[in-house]
Amino acid sequence: MANCEHCLVKELNSFNSLSKAELSHLHSKKTILHIKRGQPLFVEGTVLNGIYCLQSGECKVSKLTPNGKDQIVRFIKQGEIVGHKSILSSTSAKLTVTALEDMEVCFIPKQELLDLFANNKEFSLSVTKSLCDSLDKANMTVATMAQKNVRERLAEFLLYFERMFGVDENGFIAVKLTREEIANAIGTATESSIRLLSEFKRDGIIKLHGKQIKLLDKAKLIHISDGF
Repeated sequence: MANCEHCLVKELNSFNSLSKAELSHLHSKKTILHIKRGQPLFVEGTVLNGIYCLQSGECKVSKLTPNGKDQIVRFIKQGEIVGHKSILSSTSAKLTVTALEDMEVCFIPKQELLDLFANNKEFSLSVTKSLCDSLDKANMTVATMAQKNVRERLAEFLLYFERMFGVDENGFIAVKLTREEIANAIGTATESSIRLLSEFKRDGIIKLHGKQIKLLDKAKLIHISDGF
């Protein structure tokens, strides 16, 4: 088990503000979890008794709509902390977090986060900033859904996926999303996402290989996203 003090992932989140003693204590309390693709880290309505730090892998965050469909509200990648909003607000989880690929996750008990929040001002400010950033992203997602049509949303989210996950050695976006997951991210039916992806492929804007997507004409995607 990697020592928190020497963990490179901590540089990507609020744990980089902890002292060596605090990191050493955290290491003694954490548990390593291995989550398979498609397995939920936790589901909506769960009362969380700890937080999660993603050591590797990516996951999706979704909300069950009144008609029983999952709406993906954001994606989370290596280094991010998950579950701290519910812990700090003392409420059950409002969203479901599901692995997009096999993940390694550090589980940290609730009391450890609360102790750090109470005793380390720099850490508490960093976590607060993280919560504000998450709210800003959520507001942007709501605005996108409200102001853009499905074609524009798909173009914007394809650009976002590449920024979020990067590309592999062949230039494909470095995460494999099903057509249903893409549809749930942009708020449309799976059939519509399939049709629009095929149109983008036909027009030479993207390349498709199974679940893999490569962006060939980013300028055109930006143009479409902007409503032109």
